[in-house]
Amino acid sequence: MMQQDQKVPIQAWITTFAGTSINLCLGILYAWSIWKSALVNVDLAGQKFPADSMNAGWTYLTNAQAATPFTLCVIIFAVFMIPGGKIQDKISPKFGATLGGLLLAAGCILAGLMKSYTGLLVGFGILGGMGMGIGYAAPTPAALKWFGPKKRGLVAGLVVGGYGGAALYIGYLGQYLIDKYGVTGSFIGLGTFFAVVVIIAGQLLKTPEEGYVPPGVDNTQDKGAASYVASWTTAEMSKTWQCYALIFMFILTTQSGLLIISSAKGILASTAKDIPFFLANAWILVSFGGFVNAAGRVGTGAYSDKIGRTNAYALNCGISALCLFSLPMVIASKNVLLLFVVVGIAYWQYGGGLALMPSFTADFFGAKNLGANYGIVFIGWGCGVFVARLGGWIQDVTGSLNYAFYLSGALLILGVILAKVVTRPNYEAYHGKEDTESVRV
Repeated sequence: MMQQDQKVPIQAWITTFAGTSINLCLGILYAWSIWKSALVNVDLAGQKFPADSMNAGWTYLTNAQAATPFTLCVIIFAVFMIPGGKIQDKISPKFGATLGGLLLAAGCILAGLMKSYTGLLVGFGILGGMGMGIGYAAPTPAALKWFGPKKRGLVAGLVVGGYGGAALYIGYLGQYLIDKYGVTGSFIGLGTFFAVVVIIAGQLLKTPEEGYVPPGVDNTQDKGAASYVASWTTAEMSKTWQCYALIFMFILTTQSGLLIISSAKGILASTAKDIPFFLANAWILVSFGGFVNAAGRVGTGAYSDKIGRTNAYALNCGISALCLFSLPMVIASKNVLLLFVVVGIAYWQYGGGLALMPSFTADFFGAKNLGANYGIVFIGWGCGVFVARLGGWIQDVTGSLNYAFYLSGALLILGVILAKVVTRPNYEAYHGKEDTESVRV
């Protein structure tokens, strides 16, 4: 029977916004640059901070050293999405979110107390990455299980929008704590704050009871119909070519965003080098990007419910590719307003991908095992960081990011082509029965 008249339970929205709150803590990753700025001094690298400094005990770092905890965190984050998804599916999202939040909090506090490069690697890189992966895997699948396909994009965007928007307040709050209490005080203060918020919000996450049918979903429809979405296990999903297509699509949508995120301050400094205000406040583009990143998750999720995931993905990637191709000319023109427009579109596309991919996974492979299945697809996000780091190598060799922008734009065009080719797998066909029809989502 089609559940058209049934309203979405209030618990569905409680789970959704509790998930947003949790991701507002886990998104500390996007604010890493404030600690990097506080600790990096290439000329004094290896030396201790002055004894009378608030950062006494810490050692100055090189840029390469400061980049390593961030990269390590990204890789471990992606890897631990897989066990995190299994925890969400098999135990509960409440347990997964709480465990992840406490691991992140412990990592921040440990990094602050150790006052060392090793502490950053172990605390922020390893424990922080584990906490983000396990914690991030909990709220989005839990929320999506309450809703049918017509609201999945919006709901995914609302939940993951918290992660993207975290940079807006963590950047300011973290910098305030560094200025008042030093690097150690900022890590300990934020770690304690995260523990409190995640423990409270984590208890509000719930999944529907067995047999629940979301509004607008026909639970009596013919299982042989093309519109029917079976509940694929991770083992079954991994045997389909669509699984690897989604992973690759995730890499393509992620790489351009991470390239821009890692270079935003430098891009603004190059474009506005004759404007003292922007030279002194290059963080403005970073904060602007954080806002658009979050908005892109909600906005893309919402219109993907209307025009389809494939069309939304192709639209975002296609427009963003044009912006990346034009970025060298924009930087050379010194047009700051145009730069904000072009970079904003790139941030929007990146955020939109993080709303689309869990919805794609649910549309293709069902919602029952979404935690574990999306954990596999999320590997693509972790792999995207390597393309972004390639941009740094290109900059070292050529003296600019121009060729990195061209490469990134070309990869986005490849994403558009792949999105138009990929079709939803037919469960019966993969289990030895005749394929009825493949459907684009």
